[in-house]
Amino acid sequence: MCRLYGFRSVIPSQAHRSLVNADNALATQSERHPDGWGVAYYVDDAPHVTRSSSTALHDNLFKRVSGVVASQTVVAHIRKATVGEVSVLNCHPFQYGRWVFAHNGDIPEFGRCRDEVEAEISPTLRRYILGDTDSERVFFLFLSQLERLGPLGSRLGIGPIMNALEQTVKTIRRIADTPDAPGPSLLTLLVTDGTSMAAIRGGKDLYWSTHKNRCVDSEGCPHYSDVCEAPSRTGLVNHFIVSSEPVSEDNVWLKFEEGEVIGVDAGMRLSRRSMGMAV
Repeated sequence: MCRLYGFRSVIPSQAHRSLVNADNALATQSERHPDGWGVAYYVDDAPHVTRSSSTALHDNLFKRVSGVVASQTVVAHIRKATVGEVSVLNCHPFQYGRWVFAHNGDIPEFGRCRDEVEAEISPTLRRYILGDTDSERVFFLFLSQLERLGPLGSRLGIGPIMNALEQTVKTIRRIADTPDAPGPSLLTLLVTDGTSMAAIRGGKDLYWSTHKNRCVDSEGCPHYSDVCEAPSRTGLVNHFIVSSEPVSEDNVWLKFEEGEVIGVDAGMRLSRRSMGMAV
């Protein structure tokens, strides 16, 4: 399968350590997930996306991009191909407008239900699908679900985003997870519009972190507060990280429960629920 990483912060932060230098950085993980990579980061509310079908660990472009990223919002992904050829068009994260999306998992024998999944995607969005993966279609299904809740160009808030993630998983499972299916659909998803960010665990492990064991930048950081080194008591956090595997021992990592959806809104207020149930 693949590995995904998402980062949202109150201040622009460098991602080089998590992507390249940390003990379990994405570059290191790419030895086991060699079929491409992608990094998306936001500048002035606009996503900048770089993708390659090379292995991240051996790709100088991955190191260069990781070195220049300093953003409040970052999404990165390394791919182990299951559906679709090894091609830059099939590399995550996928992007539409300000929306950026990554997927870990697959829909087994996707060809048998591909037409049904595509039929659930809005025709105006379907024409933007360029690759041949299940993941890209899951993204555009998410956008179609979200579009029912409001215009994609507006700031819809974390509630509708979490609702659309849940409905996407439920729709795929209704279509694909039939009694004769070779296995369950694995739909661990991450999405952001640059200000809100949310993820759902749908069959593949996922971890999250909002604070560190110790912040080495505490003395010089104007945004340092108690929530940097302890769980928030108010629901407001200074950073939110989502990762398929814990990346660094600096952070305190918690594991998503199966079916759990966790996200932060534009004001960095944390929300949690379990497939429709607020936590």
